[in-house]
Amino acid sequence: MSYFAAAVVRDEGGWAAAEVNLRDATDVDDVADRLRDVEPDADLSLLFVEADDAYLVILRLDEGEDLRVFGSDSAYAEESRLGALLVGDLKGPVTGFDDTEEPRAATGGDEDSEQPAVDPEADPVGDADILADLGIPAQRLLGLCAHEGMLPADVTAEVCQALGCVDEVEELRGV
Repeated sequence: MSYFAAAVVRDEGGWAAAEVNLRDATDVDDVADRLRDVEPDADLSLLFVEADDAYLVILRLDEGEDLRVFGSDSAYAEESRLGALLVGDLKGPVTGFDDTEEPRAATGGDEDSEQPAVDPEADPVGDADILADLGIPAQRLLGLCAHEGMLPADVTAEVCQALGCVDEVEELRGV
């Protein structure tokens, strides 16, 4: 399974981005250490892991501590070793949103669409409120992940646009 892992870190100088190699990672703490290594003194570190145009995982560290994780679909844990490492320990429904609201955006359209899409039947896991203090509440994140036709790269781009670091991430992609 192919993946793209982009770290974005914020310190007093603004945002910086770096690609992170997750090969041979042994567990989620090892991944968090690799994220810390991008900029050990960062106020905020985010890691966006996109896999096979189907799965997105976001990891967050505040001042290098308090690892938080969100995964767009628990099925990623069954699909790959990296998925199991990142979201395999996340149990139960997503946290961080008001249970009185619908957690996913309404989807519609042709099921025979040629463009791959995030599965509307996906089972997001972890902390959906991971970016709420940055202007992306749980409902918006869940809606982006469930929106028909949105690839994980599209979700990452939307989130990074809102955060003000889209240029740094797109430069890593070579776009």
